[in-house]
Amino acid sequence: MIKLTREDCMTAIENGDFGPGIVGSAPAVAVVLTQSWCPQWGWMRRYLEGLPARADFEVFWLEYDREDFFERFMVFKEDVYGNREVPYVRYYRDGLLLKESNFIDQRGFLRLAGVA
Repeated sequence: MIKLTREDCMTAIENGDFGPGIVGSAPAVAVVLTQSWCPQWGWMRRYLEGLPARADFEVFWLEYDREDFFERFMVFKEDVYGNREVPYVRYYRDGLLLKESNFIDQRGFLRLAGVA
């Protein structure tokens, strides 16, 4: 798993989505946006950290409540992406948004990511 940088997040805010360096970093990409206090995120994080590395799949994450741009990013996520729940997951295939979900078990996560 790779933590999103401030620059990654500012690009998303300015352009409406993450840049090609994120969404095109592998054939299948998942971006998890959450807050650190969320117990469901803790559960998801444990299984995500246990996934074996693969060349065809990358997972990015951000606990945006721990960032100095928290308010700005939360408003972006809620208003632009239209999702007020955490964790929120965006799934990309070949650089294009494929699906979205919120809390999900490992099997469902891999299925939605297209790598099950």
